[in-house]
Parts: sequence; C-alpha cells; structure tokens
Amino acid sequence: MVHPICKRALETWGETPQMLMVVEEMSELTKEILKNINRKFDNIEAISEETADVEIMLEQLKENYHIAEKVEAYKQQKLKRIEHYLDEFDKKSA
Repeated sequence: MVHPICKRALETWGETPQMLMVVEEMSELTKEILKNINRKFDNIEAISEETADVEIMLEQLKENYHIAEKVEAYKQQKLKRIEHYLDEFDKKSA
C-alpha cells in the first residue's frame, strides 16, 4: 500500500519530475556510499538520510508504474536465489 503522502506527491508534481527525482535521489545515495568506501568518510547519517529519500522515491516509482506486486514477487524470487547461493557457500566452507 502506497503511503498517502507519496501518492499525493506523485499526483501534485507529476510523473516525469518525480521519476527524475528517483534518479537524482539514487545518485545522491550512490555518492554517499562511494565517499564512505573510497574516501573512508564517516557519513552514516548522510547514508541514512539518502536511503530514506530513495525508499520514498521508490515507493512513488512503484505507484507510478503500478508494479508493487511484481517488485515484491521478484524480491521473493531473488531472496530465494540468494539463500540458495548462501547454502551452497556454507557447504563448500564446511
């Protein structure tokens, strides 16, 4: 279920501006992660803030394209695949 504020933002500002904002927010999170890893910055607050921004924008993206159920189904498939890889890794490590 989409948060009412996310739905309102999408309706108020429109599809194109909000989908561009998804990209912008993901870019800002990417930048903060790179600062943390490459430059050893202690920027966990910035990473936390940008993660929140990305999650909000992804909610709008799913609403805009009506893909929330598909995304959830793919997440479950991918989590099962990761679990399989982890199980295989554990077998090899034992």
